[in-house]
Amino acid sequence: MEYSKEFKAALSAFSSTEKDKLIFRLLRKDKLLSKKLYFELIDPETTDDKRNAMEQNVEEKILLASKYIGNTKYFLTIIRKISAEITEHIKITTDKFGEVSLNLLMIDRILDHNNDLSRQRFDNVYKLYIYIINKIFKSLTIIKKLDEDYWMEFDELLRTLQQKISENHYLQKLCINNGLDFNWLECDRIPENIDQIMKDIKSQGFLR
Repeated sequence: MEYSKEFKAALSAFSSTEKDKLIFRLLRKDKLLSKKLYFELIDPETTDDKRNAMEQNVEEKILLASKYIGNTKYFLTIIRKISAEITEHIKITTDKFGEVSLNLLMIDRILDHNNDLSRQRFDNVYKLYIYIINKIFKSLTIIKKLDEDYWMEFDELLRTLQQKISENHYLQKLCINNGLDFNWLECDRIPENIDQIMKDIKSQGFLR
């Protein structure tokens, strides 16, 4: 929404008391904005502190969720909730490194349970695997936009991920069928136009 000069001038004309009332009224309605302002203004924790806490949170919640892995529909619901928490962390802290590292960690911990996943019918794990592949694609598009100084750490995460994918026959085949080139699981081999590649693959009906 665009704000006119007149509207901005009217807001500026509010007294300090009126502005304070307006701010607190808005914050009560927007919890995410409230958390973001708290973090930016007075939170003693740094982005790294928040990311470390979120890493532990992801690991603990996936471990707890793993007892439901036999019901992949419910398991995926839990994974989506964990992903939503990662998204909230990113919106509050603008943690671009964490946007990649936390999502790759989430996938990695899911694939720690390859043995349980491999026992299930392909139809039952299909949506979970497509969700994972989409997350990998999204992570690759973000990596390509980040400073190369981060790449060494991402390469380590991607190597581990590739190994676990290779141990999961159905997931490996689904990655190939949906256009994920395993050569891209190395930062300097990610195509410059990876975001467009992902869009083209989706336009052909894949990644769904």
